[in-house]
Amino acid sequence: MKKAWLLLISLSLLFLGACSLQPPEWAKPNKSTNPEDIKIGLSVSTLNNPFFVSMKNGVEDEAKKQGMEVVVVDAQNDAAKQINDVEDLIQQGVNVLLINPTDSAAISTAVQSANSLGIPVVTLDRSAEKGDVATLVSSDNEKGGEMAGEYLVEQLGEGAKVAELEGVPGASATRERGAGFHNIADEKLDVVAKQTANFDRTEGLNTMENLIQGNPDIKAVFAHNDEMALGALQAIKSSGREVLVVGFDGNEDAMTSIRNGNLSATVAQQPEKIGSLAVQAGADVLSGKKVDKKIPVPLKLVTEENIEDSSE
Repeated sequence: MKKAWLLLISLSLLFLGACSLQPPEWAKPNKSTNPEDIKIGLSVSTLNNPFFVSMKNGVEDEAKKQGMEVVVVDAQNDAAKQINDVEDLIQQGVNVLLINPTDSAAISTAVQSANSLGIPVVTLDRSAEKGDVATLVSSDNEKGGEMAGEYLVEQLGEGAKVAELEGVPGASATRERGAGFHNIADEKLDVVAKQTANFDRTEGLNTMENLIQGNPDIKAVFAHNDEMALGALQAIKSSGREVLVVGFDGNEDAMTSIRNGNLSATVAQQPEKIGSLAVQAGADVLSGKKVDKKIPVPLKLVTEENIEDSSE
């Protein structure tokens, strides 16, 4: 009898836990497709990065044009916080979720929670490993990594010793940019060191200092984003060495550094366009239109030679 009672309590707790994600009646999303009735929930991996600030601005600008409301939450590069943030957005009765994952595996539970309630999910820049995502709006990260590798081969020749600064472990952008880079580098370059710096400028600086000390003969470094690239550049300048640095994103600081003859190149994305296309994709899904599983946003390798042609 005692075992049966304990089983009943356990089942009750599981049922209550499953129901806890249901938004209260007053907050449940309306089914209207009128843009003025649509509330968008945007979860960003971190707003301590100019790239994601630009992406957020793209979302807000497009939503404003269409008369939609946007609620923005900042995960601060904390996967657990992002899951809680998304659950809070669900409780607020959002009609559609735009998620820029901190960790592509960890965010899957939040995506599945939204799926269970019929709330469409659009991911931005990075994917989710599980759950039903209506579309991913992103640059071709693997192609961008290849562009960086090809540039270094062109500049240094085959067999040059290079290093790699990797992004946040578990993020799809980290895997894809690294995979693209190694498609080229494993055949034509000598990658003597690679280490994560979590897409962070300060970590990029500190990690690069260690890499230079351990590998004084490296000729170049590919960083998975501009923040790490700019940090690495500081470390290289302090060391007095000549090392080419290639970043990824095309943020304002990186563009300024290229114009000043410091950063060698960046694989430039269009974060504002990623944001605006994600809003349109969310609106299309809500209105019953079919959207592609991936919406690509073009990339361009920007150097000192072509930077003026890249100005928006």
